[in-house]
Amino acid sequence: MKASDVGLELLTGELQGSHDPSSVVFTVLAALSGMEREYIRDRTLEGHESARKRGKTIGGAGVTDGDMLSMALHLREQEMSLRDIANRLVITTGKKKGQHPSPATVMRMLREHDEQRASMAEGARPASIP
Repeated sequence: MKASDVGLELLTGELQGSHDPSSVVFTVLAALSGMEREYIRDRTLEGHESARKRGKTIGGAGVTDGDMLSMALHLREQEMSLRDIANRLVITTGKKKGQHPSPATVMRMLREHDEQRASMAEGARPASIP
């Protein structure tokens, strides 16, 4: 960074001014920002866990339903991409009514369906005899 004339300039605070990227100030600030990021992440995960224990759900309202799943399964059988499937589906309820689900939502919905189906199939198999 020094060869490219890249520096650190703090606009406010006690360390206001320009600093050389090889200086101790730059290194300390980078370390502190990394520690702060980890602290925020840990506190967020603890909050999510606490909410789950209290029976709260994390994330937005679900936008998928049985009709959307059956249409997605039909389109997947035609070997369409997730993006194309998402563009053909329409959310029917809630704040996002009339919009298309994201390809990630379609992938998650299909994956959950496949996992549920696989676990039901495993439960139906006879136990192996040693």
